[in-house]
Amino acid sequence: MPTSLSKPKIIVIVGATASGKTALSLKLAKKFSGEIVSADSRQIYREMDIGTAKPKLSLMRTNLNSRIFANKISVNSRVAHHLIDIKNPDEPYTVAEYKHDAIRAIRNILKRKKLPILVGGTGLYVSAVADNLEIPNVKPNPTLRKKLEKKIKTRGLESLFEELVKLDPEAAYIVDPKNPRRVIRALEVALTTGKPFSSQRKKGKPLFRMLKIGIAIPKEKLRKRINQRMDKMIKSGLVNEVIGLMRNYGADCPAFDAIGYREIIDYLRSASTNSESDTNLRIRKFEINSLFADVAFRQAIEAIKRNTWRYAKRQMTWFKKDKGIRWIKSEKQALRLVKELLD
Repeated sequence: MPTSLSKPKIIVIVGATASGKTALSLKLAKKFSGEIVSADSRQIYREMDIGTAKPKLSLMRTNLNSRIFANKISVNSRVAHHLIDIKNPDEPYTVAEYKHDAIRAIRNILKRKKLPILVGGTGLYVSAVADNLEIPNVKPNPTLRKKLEKKIKTRGLESLFEELVKLDPEAAYIVDPKNPRRVIRALEVALTTGKPFSSQRKKGKPLFRMLKIGIAIPKEKLRKRINQRMDKMIKSGLVNEVIGLMRNYGADCPAFDAIGYREIIDYLRSASTNSESDTNLRIRKFEINSLFADVAFRQAIEAIKRNTWRYAKRQMTWFKKDKGIRWIKSEKQALRLVKELLD
């Protein structure tokens, strides 16, 4: 049986949103001949580019059979990326599927004698791979989901979360109560299997020898970065991106519960009493002329910044529980740690 020292080596980079994970991962990939595996539950979706802060990527020709693996390459750094743009926003994708795809991508990278770098802020995605979580492969149940979504509309998300906690008290610590997609999935798994959602996420034996790097950043600096990034997203065309998504997939697509998308969708809906397509046309024209003159729009942007900051704090709470993470304050520290692992 292989020892931990003989297992293949991978790098894991985690941290809050806007902490600098992408920039650090690109530098490490260029320095140590690496390829990046995304652990972001929103960057998997096509057309959701600006609001998910995707790196600028282009299509990459490979000799692999699946479009999922090594299908994107960074425009500037020429670093290969995996598990980005693999699903349409209306296509379901479970954590169990992510774990399978990510491990397969990592093993393909290792076969090419490259260094896999798992990067992202979705704690459950990172844990699924790093901790080799035993996740039940429960297929989505459209009928049950519609029933649960109806409960949210009639009774509210808080009521549905309370229903989950009654079935599974431990879920209160691992499921975001403000994320309808996560609450519905946890209930779906529990009701389908007849077992608590939390009990079905046990750690297995590690598959890889890992260096986990966490980016530590002062709260004030992080909050400033979050606000600046949000302003940049708006200037880069986030509103028009959301309008396009609404036209293609409707406003109620579960993937659009992501921070930044739902707030703008709510704003667009409230901006007009006309049909959705008419609303989109009017808002597009209004956005071009003087969007920031609208008080309601400015309030929506402030809500996004507020919600993103809350999410960042939840991310750090999640990652701080992992005692195996090496927290760094500079790029030099990261370079030294990676070199030590590879040597």
